[in-house]
Amino acid sequence: MNRRTLDPKSSPLAALAVHLRTLRDAKGLTQAKMGRLIQYSSVYISNVETGKTAPSLKFIVLCDAALDAGGSLELLWWSWKTGSLIPGFPEYAAKEREAIAIRIFELDMVPGILQHTGYSAAYESAPVRRGEATQEQADERMKLKSVRQRIIDRTSAVHVVLDESALRRPIGGPAIMAQQLQHLECLAARSNIVIQVAPSALGEERPFSHSVTLLTLANRTMVGYTETLQRGFLEQDIEVVSGWAGKYDRLQVNALNQPDSLVMIREAREDYEGHAS
Repeated sequence: MNRRTLDPKSSPLAALAVHLRTLRDAKGLTQAKMGRLIQYSSVYISNVETGKTAPSLKFIVLCDAALDAGGSLELLWWSWKTGSLIPGFPEYAAKEREAIAIRIFELDMVPGILQHTGYSAAYESAPVRRGEATQEQADERMKLKSVRQRIIDRTSAVHVVLDESALRRPIGGPAIMAQQLQHLECLAARSNIVIQVAPSALGEERPFSHSVTLLTLANRTMVGYTETLQRGFLEQDIEVVSGWAGKYDRLQVNALNQPDSLVMIREAREDYEGHAS
């Protein structure tokens, strides 16, 4: 695996290695100069960039700071470390970190970047109980979500449309759901976050049958992301993504406005609180 042939799509570790090298090159730093900045040898850096060595978290955090990477390297590190992630997601996660605006439609649960800790823990514990994941994998997925959630503090616009079913699916039970919905109410008070609910009454007029994310990048290009049970798909074809964006625009219009959406969220929270007491 060398500089000419390293394929970022071949594995999460390869994606991390290529991203590190790209950032270093953009800063005009040789491996030797980079090594002096972070107190690591140029040999170690070379081995990481060619995929020969799996980097430590300490090394990645130092690189993130030295290269002004905004946490993107740490995000990719957790994507690699969390081996239970579906194929395609690490590629998306790298783009998510670059986004200046995010639009999300989520079908039946609160999206990861808006999840409260209790909600995330309840969701991640279920595969462990079913024997589909280890506790270590669940813990690593929780850490990855924590890193991803930092994006809402620096992204200029986060627009989320939740299907009403996301409010009704009792992840973790009534108390956890009440906590999560209150968290959504608090997030919606931020100037850069809009949360809407697509009511069940939309029926067949809801334009999406799968969860969809649209990312606007710094160069104003747009990419899309969706998932099946087996893998995630990062869509970069302009025509396809434009079609998704048009459907999202229609969804925004047909969904409840934010004040009415917050009324529905509050009523659902109060119902959960009543059952939790």
